[in-house]
Amino acid sequence: MEPRIAPAPPPYAPEIQAHLDRIMPPGAPPLTLFTTLARDPRLFSRFMGGGLLDKGHLTMRQREIVIDRVTAQCGSVYEWGVHVAFFASRVQLTDEQVASLALGGPADPCWTAADDRLLIRLCDQLHASCAIDDDLWAALSDVFSPEAIIELLMLAGFYRTVSYVTNGLRLPPEPFGAPLPTR
Repeated sequence: MEPRIAPAPPPYAPEIQAHLDRIMPPGAPPLTLFTTLARDPRLFSRFMGGGLLDKGHLTMRQREIVIDRVTAQCGSVYEWGVHVAFFASRVQLTDEQVASLALGGPADPCWTAADDRLLIRLCDQLHASCAIDDDLWAALSDVFSPEAIIELLMLAGFYRTVSYVTNGLRLPPEPFGAPLPTR
């Protein structure tokens, strides 16, 4: 599959190269998504400013559950593959949990932690209605600070946007990307 818009070729603008050097593992080529956005320094900068992968109000595991669920729901083979390949083992997601994030639900037996199930419910409600009902809000409020809830909403929305971008551009999966399970 060829992307609809070709990535920018190197050399990249100095500010873009500096950012790529900070976020990519040593010796690893930059992701196709990043080099495609590098066509426009303004868009690249805005995108990188909204990523929420820094240390915030959520654990890395909580972030990855939300990112993986949202990108799976949106069918973003590209972004799902990158995140599962880079982070699933780091945050101790089992193979069953990874499969559940793509094809299952919060009631699957692999989800033993209540906050993990809560995050999946949040993603499911947001995906279905772009809203949160009062019962789920109360449950979230019992576990997460107000700031963490805001971060969860922003994270889910950002990765829905990322899914729109990767799907709309038809970015091919990265060579190392994990496959998105299908039925």
